[in-house]
Amino acid sequence: MFLVESFLLALALCVDSLVVSTTSAFKSKMSYRRGLLMAVVFAFFQGLFPLLGALLGTAFKDVVSALDHWIAFGLLLAVGGKMIWDALFVGENEPQLDLSCFSTLCVLGVATSIDAFVVGIGFGLNSTLFETLVTVLIIGVVTFVVSCVGVYLGKRNIPVPDKAATIMAGLVLIGLGTYTLLEHTVLQ
Repeated sequence: MFLVESFLLALALCVDSLVVSTTSAFKSKMSYRRGLLMAVVFAFFQGLFPLLGALLGTAFKDVVSALDHWIAFGLLLAVGGKMIWDALFVGENEPQLDLSCFSTLCVLGVATSIDAFVVGIGFGLNSTLFETLVTVLIIGVVTFVVSCVGVYLGKRNIPVPDKAATIMAGLVLIGLGTYTLLEHTVLQ
């Protein structure tokens, strides 16, 4: 079940990378080479941020061990809820960015990975080091593949239903958080 959870989590976390890569490829007519670089940058940050979050969670694991499942549930509920809220109620006014600049790609990589940091805190509270590292690797690989698909779709002028995808991702995160809570309270 651990690998299935990791894969679902990776898919939920990389939705924003899919939307940004598709939109960027469509609006800027970027080359596939630049799109590949974007996918690498997104995968790097999407893998790095949950690892950093997990390190923070691990540092406080002993302090909050009795409540770790509640904290993980709360974090996943908050991130998933915010994703759903943003999809339903936040406007789509995006500034135009210079995608030929590597630093811009890095800023986009960080921006699309903030939620992964928060989710990573839950890893540190509830997962072993091995599980965390495997999950981080899965997140990075899935983000890379999904971002490449996004660039391909954008170059082909195929729209991505970003609101629906973001709502689904939010629901997946809430579901994973609920499962974590139930696993530690009801299903023990």
